[in-house]
Amino acid sequence: MVVRVAVADGGKEKEEERRRAAGDPPPNRYADNLPDFAQLASLYPSFEPYVFYSRDGCPRIDWTDFNSTRELTRVLLLHDLGVNWWIPDGQLCPTVPNKLNYIHWIEDLLALDIVPAIRVEGDITTGFDIGTGANCIYPLLGSSVLGWKFVGSDITDIAIEWANKNVESNPHLSNLIEIRWAGVGHGVGISENNPILSSEGSVQLSNPGTENVGFLASSVLETQLNAKKYYDGPPVLIGSVKDGEKFDFCMCNPPFFETMEEAGLNPKTSCGGTPAEMVCSGGEHAFIKHIIEDSATLKDIFRWYSSMVGRKLNLNILVSELWKVGATVVKTTEFVQGRMKLLLLMSIYALLPYSLSATSRGTLGERKIARKINLNFRVLVNQPSSNTQA
Repeated sequence: MVVRVAVADGGKEKEEERRRAAGDPPPNRYADNLPDFAQLASLYPSFEPYVFYSRDGCPRIDWTDFNSTRELTRVLLLHDLGVNWWIPDGQLCPTVPNKLNYIHWIEDLLALDIVPAIRVEGDITTGFDIGTGANCIYPLLGSSVLGWKFVGSDITDIAIEWANKNVESNPHLSNLIEIRWAGVGHGVGISENNPILSSEGSVQLSNPGTENVGFLASSVLETQLNAKKYYDGPPVLIGSVKDGEKFDFCMCNPPFFETMEEAGLNPKTSCGGTPAEMVCSGGEHAFIKHIIEDSATLKDIFRWYSSMVGRKLNLNILVSELWKVGATVVKTTEFVQGRMKLLLLMSIYALLPYSLSATSRGTLGERKIARKINLNFRVLVNQPSSNTQA
């Protein structure tokens, strides 16, 4: 568990230096102040029917009820961030504290300045959300909390419609967020050798080859990798980025599963989710591998490429894939929020005169002449609580 030190007036700069030196994440407002369900119920009558009290008097909600989790997300965004939000029945409902962790981790990586900042809109950090969904959660969080600009892409009518509605419902953020269709023919990365679609209309992927670069490339992992299916869905980054655009980062909550049956294995939660949001051929491995293939073509169009990963075995395989396509820096982390674990993967393709070494806690060490480095962080955000999702 991360222990936060109280900071006296005038000591914020020193605390920030201590936090970064220790490898701690930027402060998530929910790390030490979990949502107070009783208070929210008293302030928002629409949330009150979903709150009940356990025998010990602790206010709780039913995490297996989609309407309950959706209403909690709505009131948290409104109460804490002043964001108006809604999604129709069945669409994937995000948990605000977990999604905010992702935003803050990117914030911390951008602050390291391993790669010079990309500034395409004055001094505003600019991100690209792959598969923003009807909920549009990452652009809404990044713009409301940090003032970042975002492009959010998606492939379904309902996602585009409701993402735009959520942006339009927040006029104070609408100039920071653009929603667009993925792969509508934008030209960056498209060539005869790298088309978006084959003549049959399916996505054309390159064969990655089998060269062993040594990082986690054991025969077991290679066997697992070769057994994976290719992603055969719509375009991801190539075809979605416009000519002349530059971004500080991309982020993604990928389709983690290969079937909806697999996606429904957790009986303790109900956060909705449609097949377009939850599943694809080859699951998360194939989808993220396609992001990696796109990144090898786009390279410094993005300062950082990132995605969530659900399974540690896939994380190890994907790190190996990043080295194969020429990534120069790879970073991974694991967040623990309540009982939910989140793995994150980020990479860059900068031609660095040096790379950074790191201790097991993530403290940046002496600069060394080297080309590749993997920085690993494990961040325990908070202990399980009655107010956190099971």
